[in-house]
Amino acid sequence: MPLQKDSIVKNCADSLVNILSSLEDLPILKLDGLEPQKTALVVVDMINAFAREGPLQSPRVNALIPAVAKLVRLCRSRGITVLSFADCHTTESPEYDAFPVHALTGTSECEIVDEIKEIGDYTLIHKNSTNGFLEESFQEWLIDNRQIENFIIVGDCTDICIQQFATSLKADFNRKNQRRLVAVPVDAVDTYDLGPHNGDLTHMMALYFMQESGVKLYSSVED
Repeated sequence: MPLQKDSIVKNCADSLVNILSSLEDLPILKLDGLEPQKTALVVVDMINAFAREGPLQSPRVNALIPAVAKLVRLCRSRGITVLSFADCHTTESPEYDAFPVHALTGTSECEIVDEIKEIGDYTLIHKNSTNGFLEESFQEWLIDNRQIENFIIVGDCTDICIQQFATSLKADFNRKNQRRLVAVPVDAVDTYDLGPHNGDLTHMMALYFMQESGVKLYSSVED
């Protein structure tokens, strides 16, 4: 069935307003309500390739750095585990069929941004796809850290790596009949603008789809 552009735009307008309204009054996630030894902060792709250099760099991702770095410091001060994913590909990556060449192994694009790297004290996992959940290193980490019940996910991009990781993680816990908090603070995730990829729209819709999948959305994280 062919897409009817005018009809779709008209019919979706009210839905977009409703979704935006639902994202306006989100609660604040309070760290003092979570046990540090059962909580992990997962930082996704806060690397130079998306924040500072290369064909996929975005000012929206760059603007996330202060909020994410602040949260990393806060979590480390509370003894909360920090895990950091970094996109890292070889020249043979099939991902380059869909995206420009980025985050090549051995280049500065793969590096965590300096503001977070300088804080340190995090577990680094390189990933060769948009979905870090699939990485063998993460699956091993998950097994070794069965005590973690609360996952706070920050970084980029909301509609790609964040959404895929968060919904995969939540679905896996559901499959195992395990109740776990998979949380995304809205002020610490974002995506990019590029051509038809409208950052505002894709960011909003990704948040909505995650919420529909059982991921808990929060306006921010506070001590």
